[in-house]
Amino acid sequence: MEQPMDYASSGVDLDLEGSAVASLIGALGRSVRAPGQPGAPVDVPGGFGGLVEFGDHLLALATDGVGSKLQLASHLNAWGGVGVDCMAMNVNDLLCVGAEPLAFVDYIAVPKPDPEVHAAIGASLTEACRLARVTLAGGETASLPGIVNEVDLSGTALGFLKRGEAITGEHLQQGDVLIGLPASGLHSNGYSLVRRILEHANADLNATCPFDVSVEGRGVLRFATAPEAMPTLGEVVLNPTRIYVDPVIDLLQHLTATGEHGGRASVRAIGHITGGGLSNLLRLHPSLGWTIDAPLPVLPEFTWLQEVGGVATDEMYRTFNMGMGLVLAVAAEHAQAIRSWLDARLSGTAIVGAVHDEGHHVTHVPSGVRFSHY
Repeated sequence: MEQPMDYASSGVDLDLEGSAVASLIGALGRSVRAPGQPGAPVDVPGGFGGLVEFGDHLLALATDGVGSKLQLASHLNAWGGVGVDCMAMNVNDLLCVGAEPLAFVDYIAVPKPDPEVHAAIGASLTEACRLARVTLAGGETASLPGIVNEVDLSGTALGFLKRGEAITGEHLQQGDVLIGLPASGLHSNGYSLVRRILEHANADLNATCPFDVSVEGRGVLRFATAPEAMPTLGEVVLNPTRIYVDPVIDLLQHLTATGEHGGRASVRAIGHITGGGLSNLLRLHPSLGWTIDAPLPVLPEFTWLQEVGGVATDEMYRTFNMGMGLVLAVAAEHAQAIRSWLDARLSGTAIVGAVHDEGHHVTHVPSGVRFSHY
């Protein structure tokens, strides 16, 4: 290949996207709800989930979609994981502000209704509600010929927490320890680049996966092979996004109820590693930095995609989760105890680094990758 593949050349320019979002936010007006009124906004750094006032509690909202992963699902007629993807992208963001997810509404847009596809998506959403422990409170299905050419699925999640319990990153300090929670796979980001690499490699998604997918604690959703057989490449790239409600909400509730390990205040910040990769951590504090010196193992699909696509290492870590889907920044004196509690419920959880005060950047020590802007 003459040039390495990257996300921008695949049609998604993260810098341009960031600029467009900033322009959108700059054009928005102030809330019509005055401070103290139900529905008044609560300022939260990072933007993973929005908070509004609601008496003695705060309500949290997040909205997101599955993205172009749906094109692979459509190609393979495999919809079993897309509802989980949609749910995960939303409820995992709510976790980042300390909110317990309660309810979800979905939006499905199609060029033409297909009862079988809708039934499969409905079954996937049912499983997603079970994993996230939420109520599916409603939704909307729109037939939009001429506007959409393929199925599009998005949704909005509602959560709540007590006033004063929001996790905002404002109490982060130098020396706080980073705990990484393992990803289940690609999750639901970077698929414009994934699809370009698959096309370049002329990859057969129905063939046996060309690399060893064995990862402790990670299952692959099967739709083309039996559980005892090696999964197909399509099954691996469509593996659903991990939902982290269990164990994160259980941890926060345990710390609140018992006061153990410093209580809930020991959890200083939570980052969802989605589009933007490790640069997402920069959203959690305006000046502190992040060092990853003992990262979780890179999942084999990322290694394969990088080799086949000739993708630069820094591009990989800015586009994908690379094996770590969620990061908790916790007080150093309680880090080992909290890690042990989490690892007992999600195998592969580990201490991966620390917060520093040597500049606003994220450094991935083993690879030498550094990000100074989101």
